[in-house]
Amino acid sequence: MEARQARRKAHREWIARSGSRRDGRRPSEVMIVVPAHMGRMNKLALLTRLQQLGTASRAELAKSLGLSQPTCGKIVQELLRSGVLEELRRPARSRMVGPGIERRRKLGRPGVLVRLNQSLPRFLAIQLDVTQTSLGRFSLGFTGADVWETSVPTGKTATEWARNLAEAARALPLPDPWGVLISVPGLLDAERGRVVYSPNLHWTETVDLRRVAAEIWQAPVVLMQEEQALALGHRRVHPDHDDFLLVDFGEGVGGAVLVHGRLPANPLPVSGELGHTPVAGNPRRCGCGAVGCLETLVSLRGLLESFAEAVPQAPRTWAALRQRVQERGLEPWLSRTLDATAVVIAGALNILGLQRVVLTGMLTELPTSVVEYLAQRVRQGALWARFGQIYVETAARHRAAGLVAAGLEKLVLNRLGEDTPDAIRLAQ
Repeated sequence: MEARQARRKAHREWIARSGSRRDGRRPSEVMIVVPAHMGRMNKLALLTRLQQLGTASRAELAKSLGLSQPTCGKIVQELLRSGVLEELRRPARSRMVGPGIERRRKLGRPGVLVRLNQSLPRFLAIQLDVTQTSLGRFSLGFTGADVWETSVPTGKTATEWARNLAEAARALPLPDPWGVLISVPGLLDAERGRVVYSPNLHWTETVDLRRVAAEIWQAPVVLMQEEQALALGHRRVHPDHDDFLLVDFGEGVGGAVLVHGRLPANPLPVSGELGHTPVAGNPRRCGCGAVGCLETLVSLRGLLESFAEAVPQAPRTWAALRQRVQERGLEPWLSRTLDATAVVIAGALNILGLQRVVLTGMLTELPTSVVEYLAQRVRQGALWARFGQIYVETAARHRAAGLVAAGLEKLVLNRLGEDTPDAIRLAQ
């Protein structure tokens, strides 16, 4: 008996020293789902599924989630009482079984559908950009393209921005907001809620943006990197798109990656920075301090600069550039820029192992020949194009929908008292 106890003690000590188990997993990899937290996980799963389905009955939700109907019904009822969901009466269905002959409607109680509440605005969403800050009030079920209710100058200091936000708040009353959702450019440390680096808005690096907004609206605040918000919004509008690289063209050039419908977790707050990939032979200095960044060629400012160099007699405006491309097609200055852009995108696809690219922003406003040429060049550089299909498509911006999706995950369950972010992991 003593020998057996000694062997067990020695084995426990060996596990403590090596951090290993008989099954080969480290203690930190073993997850115990504590029953007290199952409620949050089930609610989050139900909200996620409703984002994908749009509307569904309780029975459909229970079946798709693998929950019992009583459990699913209890969750739905709680979310209805709290205003997260709303009910829709399913119209009685009938079918035409022949010319002028309609099958009789089924008798019985019509099914009741539920969806995320679209009747009342709950979130105040803010798009912080280089020159303008746009604001809008959105419901939990919002999935439309970006339509902002008002905008104010961003300003050049935190004080100016706060003052302009306060004016916008008076113009957009929202009693008892469930949260303020802010998209920000640059490198964002989401865990700490701080902007690490923003080449075009350096003042955001030295101020707590969450505190500024919280003092105005007296509500919890979520910060989100602007391209990641676009990617989440695209996923919400197109739930069948689980894996893609989104590239947005505007004041800057940025990207975001979705894998299995989720934003991947990175050890550093750097992700999707395609615009800061250097292009050989490009002498332009970027706002990040480097020379040759792709952003200096294919951002709004970069395209206008190249246009002015190639056609000095033309007005240096976006409208004039579009008209020129419409009339002359792809001139050498533009095709060279698109070639450089395609190399960067194709390289990202080869590294990430993705086959779908979603393009948003100003480049999509040019004649379709521009995106068609870019897509062709991306396929030439993407390895997977030799074996399968590479999809390159354009889409409207859905940043507000992405912010709402983030608010649903980060704020709504906390409001219901479910304040544990994940299943608890315990060492065995």
